[in-house]
Amino acid sequence: MSAVPARSTPVLEVPGQRRSVVDLEVVIPAYNEAKRLYDVLNATSRYLATSPWSSRIVVVDNGSADATSRIARAGVFGVEVPIAVVGCATAGKGAAVRRGMMTSSARFVGFVDADLATPIEALGTAVELLENGATAVIGSRYASGASIVRRQPVGRRMGGAAFRALTRRMVPGVSDTQCGFKFFQRKAVQHALSSCEVTGFAFDVELLRGVQAGGGTVVELPVAWTDDERSSFRPMRDGVPAFRAALRLMVAGA
Repeated sequence: MSAVPARSTPVLEVPGQRRSVVDLEVVIPAYNEAKRLYDVLNATSRYLATSPWSSRIVVVDNGSADATSRIARAGVFGVEVPIAVVGCATAGKGAAVRRGMMTSSARFVGFVDADLATPIEALGTAVELLENGATAVIGSRYASGASIVRRQPVGRRMGGAAFRALTRRMVPGVSDTQCGFKFFQRKAVQHALSSCEVTGFAFDVELLRGVQAGGGTVVELPVAWTDDERSSFRPMRDGVPAFRAALRLMVAGA
């Protein structure tokens, strides 16, 4: 009789004290993501289990009031990719991503959104580009070769176009700062993160600008992107503060 496959062993770890050093850490910022977190953990851990790199998933619970942490700690049956769970008391996706990446000791570290709008399989190309010297590899919906499988509602597309126009000069050569799939050389991104202050959705702009300011290269990876109608992003609650933060970044960098 074959042995029953072991459950992965997620642990609630003290930030900065992961149990072992791995090649790659995948950070998932999560705020009230109980309804879709298992799906992203399942897809990500099963992909990582087949990869040639040692890896870990890091779920950053950004003050959730639902079962987000419990689901993360339960793990994925039959997959041995470790899952660490850390907390972040400061509200905002940027704060959660920063928490996860600043406490990493992996060679490469990055983040994916809990909607997994970018297929996790894009990680293979991303890691290859990092191994070949790229400082940052970011998913892009607008780079040549990208496709959008399911589009956002019209209002969000208009807001996104305005945001791209605003941020284009701040991050030269990057057509899509906001795709939730970004991976980095860990030492370089931690250096850039050390001066980041934005905690909301404009965080990506400040981070990528910091990577470039430090002499790093940002490579856009064309992806097949699918909008998730369950997105937690709200134009008034999140979009307006993102525009304000981007404007402050532009003025500060002028």
